[in-house]
Amino acid sequence: MLESGDKAPDFTLPTNGGETLSLKSLKGKTVVLYFYPKDMTPGCTTEAQDFRDHSKDFEKAGAVIVGVSKDSVKRHDNFVEKLSLPFQLVSDEDGTLCEAFGVWVEKSLYGRKYMGIARATFIIDGKGVIRHVWPKVKVKGHAEDVLATLKAL
Repeated sequence: MLESGDKAPDFTLPTNGGETLSLKSLKGKTVVLYFYPKDMTPGCTTEAQDFRDHSKDFEKAGAVIVGVSKDSVKRHDNFVEKLSLPFQLVSDEDGTLCEAFGVWVEKSLYGRKYMGIARATFIIDGKGVIRHVWPKVKVKGHAEDVLATLKAL
């Protein structure tokens, strides 16, 4: 997994709403890039709602929130509409971005091993450098923790 001080890999990928997003297009802005396993699941829904509920505070702190999963654009569109999310969700269906950030990992559930997205969040500065990483996110209180760290940077 990438660490603080690493250069964030650029990407150009589709998002909800039929748009595309690149890290380069966000140059000069602080980006909160959060990776999550799957739209419409309990933990991912809670995490998205928490970022949504604090989105104005992130905006005041000068940050743009971007969520990433391997879900399709159509699934992202449904998720954004259902939760009224005010930020973009990137569709990384082939997992290129997940692999570049090191969040595509082997997981284990009830003794069964499988590959999946490790829930992780990165703060990327306006020059594309990673300033803080949460490698194993616990959903409860995470958005508040990210906001507090962002304000302290």
